[in-house]
Amino acid sequence: MLNLKQLNPQYITTEFGKKTAVVLPISEFQELLEDIEDLATMAERRDESTISHKELVAELKRDGLV
Repeated sequence: MLNLKQLNPQYITTEFGKKTAVVLPISEFQELLEDIEDLATMAERRDESTISHKELVAELKRDGLV
């Protein structure tokens, strides 16, 4: 996950110095989008039940995926 110092953003400002937009390298923008998608997925799934790693491996083996 990126922090503000790592992003090194460039700002577009009004003639009075008010920040109106930010410019980021596309790779950093894409990384931020991935982080947002991951957080949204976690929020959507927070109420789902969980299983142990051992149960997951057994289920995958039973389904022929491992």
